Amino acid sequence: MENKANLLRPDLAAIAGLVAPESSLIDVGCGEGDLLAFLQAEKKVSGRGIELGQSGVNRCIARGLSVIQGDADTDLQYYPDAAYDYAILSQTLQTLRQPKEVVEHLVRIAKHAIVSVPNFGHWKNRLYLMTRGRMPVTKTLSYSWYDTPNIHFCTINDFIALCDSLDLTIEKQLYVDDMGNSNTFHRYGLFANSFGQQGIFMVRK
Repeated sequence: MENKANLLRPDLAAIAGLVAPESSLIDVGCGEGDLLAFLQAEKKVSGRGIELGQSGVNRCIARGLSVIQGDADTDLQYYPDAAYDYAILSQTLQTLRQPKEVVEHLVRIAKHAIVSVPNFGHWKNRLYLMTRGRMPVTKTLSYSWYDTPNIHFCTINDFIALCDSLDLTIEKQLYVDDMGNSNTFHRYGLFANSFGQQGIFMVRK
């Protein structure tokens, strides 16, 4: 399983390591279904997906995955309480119009919510702003300011503060560095907020 996990995007590989075998989950913003396909094949999960883009939905269905087209900002309210063991949101929170409300729905519809966010506080972004005075364009944040789907940038510490404001318990927290390595960190870890390109959190009510 380890070799196959290495084929996933680094944050998805780290997320896969947090999911218990034979559990139920919903992957919100599942893209083309890479994580769902891996978890169903390797961990025998009962997985569902929701994806905004029709091309992603079509690709998922072609792979035999149970995925519907939907908008996380508006459609999660229709899901029942505690319907899944896990609700996953990977690199999608910053693209949403109502990120706080979406996180509230994630912890409502699942026992555990797993969220990954690109860290705007990464040192490369800070250096880019300091030396160029412009919004960063990097491998992780690859869009220009005028055409980016990312409308709510945040740092690792910002997401922790959001969880605090919602009285959520952070069960596990990881950061993924430039090399794709994932490591645990303590709350408000300066190292993670400066050197983690992505933060990954498992939270619950």
